[in-house]
Amino acid sequence: MDVLQAIGKTSLVQLRKVVPHGCAEIFVKLESENPTGSMKDRMALSVIERAEADGRLKRGDTVVEYTGGSTGTSLALVCAAKGYPIRIVTSDAFSQEKRDHMAALGAELTLVPSEGGLTTKKLILDMIEVARSLSEKPGMFWTDQLNNRDAIAGYYALGEEIWSQLNGEVDAFVHSVGTAASLRGVATVLKERGVEIVAVEPAESAVLLGGKPGPHKIEGVGIGYTPPLWDPSIPDGIVAVKTEDAKEMARRLAREEALFAGTSSGANVIAAIDVGKRLGARAKVVTLLVDSGLKYLSTDVYRRR
Repeated sequence: MDVLQAIGKTSLVQLRKVVPHGCAEIFVKLESENPTGSMKDRMALSVIERAEADGRLKRGDTVVEYTGGSTGTSLALVCAAKGYPIRIVTSDAFSQEKRDHMAALGAELTLVPSEGGLTTKKLILDMIEVARSLSEKPGMFWTDQLNNRDAIAGYYALGEEIWSQLNGEVDAFVHSVGTAASLRGVATVLKERGVEIVAVEPAESAVLLGGKPGPHKIEGVGIGYTPPLWDPSIPDGIVAVKTEDAKEMARRLAREEALFAGTSSGANVIAAIDVGKRLGARAKVVTLLVDSGLKYLSTDVYRRR
C-alpha cells in the first residue's frame, strides 16, 4: 500500500453537543483523515490520474495550479508520490500553514498579493491569470481546478461512502461551494437516491443566491462569481453563512465536540443545523468537516487574542 491508497474511506461521526433540541441528527465526514488533512486529496488524485490516462500529463511535465492552499497541498502530495514537479500560484490571503505545507511537499510557490488578506473576485482572477501565464511554457500541465470536470469524479466515492455508512438512511447532504466539484460529485451519487442537496456560501459574497460579490474570510469557498462547474439544477436550496458565525462554530466544534476543523467546516455545520431544524428530529443530515484545524492555527480562527 502506498500513500495514495490512504485517500478516502474517512470516518462518519454524529455531532452531540452543538446540535439544538428538535433538530435532525447531524453527521460529519472527517475529511481531515486524508493524507494532507483535506478532502481535496480526492480530487487531486482524480485529476492527475485521469490526465495520465489520456496522455495530457506525461513523465517529466510540471503541474501548475492556482489555489488557496488545500487543492495545492493535495496536488503537491500526489505529485510528490508520482514524481512530478509542481508550481503553485497562491496568496497571502490564505493561511501560512497551507503555504508551508505545499512547500514542504516540494511545490514551488508564486505569491499574488491580496487586499488586506481577504478573498475577493479580483484576487481569484489575478491568481488564475498568473497560472495561465505559467502554463503556456513548454512541458506544463495546468490542472485548472475551476474548469476541470475530472475533479467531480474524485468525489463519487465520497457519496458512496456516506450512503453506505448510514445504510441508505440519508435525508440531506449539505456542503459549501468553492469550485462546486465536491458538491456535484457527491450529489451525482446521492440526489438520484432521493437525498436533498443543499449548497452553502459566504453571506458576504452570496452570488449563488443572486447577491453581490464581496470580501470574506471563509477560505476555499465563495470565489466571488459563479464557478464554471456550478449546476443550478443540482441543489434543492442554498444557505448563506456569515464569516464570523462560521469561525465561531469552528471553535465550538473544537471545544464541545473535540473536532478540529477549519472555517468552511464551521459554515457547513451551521447550514446543516439550519436544514436539520427544518427537517425535524427524525431526519439525518450529512455534511463535511473538509479539513483539519491545523491548517488555520496562525489565523484569527484559533490564534489567541
